[in-house]
Amino acid sequence: MADYEEREDEAAEIAARLSRELTERGLTVAVAESLTGGKIANQLAAAPNSSEWFAGAIVCYWSEVKHLVLDVAPGPVVSEDAVTVMARNFAALLGTSASIAASGAGGPDSLEGQAPGTTWIAVSVRGEVHTELHRFSGDPIDVLAQTEKAALLLLEREAAKLD
Repeated sequence: MADYEEREDEAAEIAARLSRELTERGLTVAVAESLTGGKIANQLAAAPNSSEWFAGAIVCYWSEVKHLVLDVAPGPVVSEDAVTVMARNFAALLGTSASIAASGAGGPDSLEGQAPGTTWIAVSVRGEVHTELHRFSGDPIDVLAQTEKAALLLLEREAAKLD
């Protein structure tokens, strides 16, 4: 449990840094998350001044929600294509300049033939999408915390490139 709590604290620190970065760059953010169940949005909402740059989130846990609401094509949702579409479409839906999307197999069982811990993350900043594939280990709660932290770090890295 110590690793989980440590990752949660680190995620909160990243979200606080993101608040400054996003405000400075005039970016707004939306989050489309699946396996993390709202954890990314929770960190962003708790960050300082989040009402200035955090537009909102959707937790699309069921695959059908991804297909119906975010227009993800039928097929696997633990995929680079799925998170790319999730990030692009939710940013467009909310009119934000940036977005985060995450989908994966949190465990303890595999999902769509993907091993537990397999996670795809996408970040869209001003229309340019960047993706990462991770293979996290641990219990489901650990996989979620690792995904949350990785997603926030990816947004931080991509926003910093705008200089």
